[in-house]
Amino acid sequence: MNTKEILKKLEQDEHYYGKFGKQYLSNSDISTLLKNPLALHTPQKSIPAFLVGGYFHTAILEPDKLKNFKIVESSTRNTKAYKEISGGELCLLQQEVDQIELMVDKMMSNTVCKDLITSGEVEYEIPGIKEIEGKMWKGKADIVNHSERLVIDLKTTNDIEKFRYSASKYNYDSQAFIYNQLFGYDMLFIVIDKNTHQIKICECSSSFYEKGQRKVQEAVAQYELFFDSKDFDPNQYFKSETL
Repeated sequence: MNTKEILKKLEQDEHYYGKFGKQYLSNSDISTLLKNPLALHTPQKSIPAFLVGGYFHTAILEPDKLKNFKIVESSTRNTKAYKEISGGELCLLQQEVDQIELMVDKMMSNTVCKDLITSGEVEYEIPGIKEIEGKMWKGKADIVNHSERLVIDLKTTNDIEKFRYSASKYNYDSQAFIYNQLFGYDMLFIVIDKNTHQIKICECSSSFYEKGQRKVQEAVAQYELFFDSKDFDPNQYFKSETL
């Protein structure tokens, strides 16, 4: 299978997130590799924040897929009605959807944001693969704006004034480095506050990319130790720290 065929297959979420896609490392693996490598590829429990972010992305980039989300008319996820309708599946609450729609309207009514997202030669949900630091990595860009030569990622946050810290905590720095390598363009984050609906457009500094690269290098070192070293016994592994 050549690169073009691989990328075509990775366009489909079932392959990108499924067994086929797991042959590649991704930014979502960074945290696991740095904290607990043996948990790599262990299914992650979905949380409401991820679901809200996913609906927000879909509403802007792939609105035809909104029908795939299950929405429950309930005040909380603890009500009997929610539990009966959800069937144990994590679902969006109608009030969350109402708030997301307000955020979408806010972002798309901002001329600069709308132009970055829709104007010129743009592509959405584009996969990329490349060897980085000796390993094959994948990524799926929210938006590739060829006219502006930017890879654009949409983010939601609980406190836009603390986004700088969130970017480090949630490894947006390594994402920026990986996507820069995959797509050859600078990374730009368009962020909206879930509470105030304020918008922030964040460019990435050279130090931000460098920090991301260091995380990738550390993650690769961990992967090689845990999964490529034949003589390595994970039972003998421990972390050390001077307090």
